[in-house]
Amino acid sequence: MTTRRGFLASLLAASTLPTLSWADAGSPAFLACAKEADGSYALYGITAGGADTFRIPLPARGHAGAGHPDRPEAVFFARRPGAYALVVDCAIGKVRHRLEPPEGRQFNGHGAFLQEGAILVTSEQMADGSAGRLGIWDADGGYLRIGELSTGGIGPHEVLLMADGRTLAVANGGIRTDATDRTKLNLPDMRPNLAYMTLEDGLVEQVSLQPDLHFNSIRHLATRDDGLLAFAMQWEGPAELAPPLLGLHRRGKPLTLAAAPEGEQVLMQNYAGSIAMNGAGTEIAITSPRGGRVQRFDASGQFIGALARADVCGAATLPDGFLLTDGMGGLLKLSEGRAHPLGLRARAWDNHVVGL
Repeated sequence: MTTRRGFLASLLAASTLPTLSWADAGSPAFLACAKEADGSYALYGITAGGADTFRIPLPARGHAGAGHPDRPEAVFFARRPGAYALVVDCAIGKVRHRLEPPEGRQFNGHGAFLQEGAILVTSEQMADGSAGRLGIWDADGGYLRIGELSTGGIGPHEVLLMADGRTLAVANGGIRTDATDRTKLNLPDMRPNLAYMTLEDGLVEQVSLQPDLHFNSIRHLATRDDGLLAFAMQWEGPAELAPPLLGLHRRGKPLTLAAAPEGEQVLMQNYAGSIAMNGAGTEIAITSPRGGRVQRFDASGQFIGALARADVCGAATLPDGFLLTDGMGGLLKLSEGRAHPLGLRARAWDNHVVGL
């Protein structure tokens, strides 16, 4: 029989067990999914210098995800429209949980932690009609689903936690899609918008593009500490046009759109696949795997340069620039307009790099 003294001793021992951190997973600065040379898929941890810190096999292609702020734990989503997300213990390479949205919902490839990692929110849409939802999950309680909120738009894609620690920015892409094959069903009438939300109040602010730019689907987001939000877009309108693919916004203000000079703008092929700000918040980069292009803008939206890089898409923040990945296994640092190779792997990096 357990004695009181033995019980208290066991409690003390449990309370002094070490808590795992990202150092136990090799101290990665970034997470990214990739397709291996043999056709399999994996999740990688990557240092700021481009070295691998861990490799964890995945059952299928991953899109993007979210890294827990403290625990060596990552949530990665199946390629949208996805029916599952995996919570991976990156220290031991084990899948801890498999998340599935409620009946009639689909994951849309992105999520974010808030409340110091206690809560996970997931970008979702209704399978019928593509109305946007934010799924709310109790991350500290075993990732139980505890609620959801309307995003106030159609086809939400990325969700991002703002610097205040409570406001979420949501990119409502505006596109209604078929539940099985992602066929776009409403392009003539699509209406993207940028939404700001909190768990307590739901939708607190929403801004839309001007009507003649309603074909510009808002997809991906980046922010800095003073609340400036940058967003990347993908044009679904007439192919011969080359509209701006970068937007900037501050709450309570109108949207500002930013374009490169005409010849350079055309090279993006109307598609921005990812976006990031540099560590100082003075530069914004958008990537185009279709155009093999990285464009750089200052924080006011002025074009400052471009880099040619085949199949480049992943972009993330470095203190003095950007980490970029491409579909041919390349990793490079972009700093002050100059590219510095960090390595070439026998794998195809997927669309996004998740910073920790």
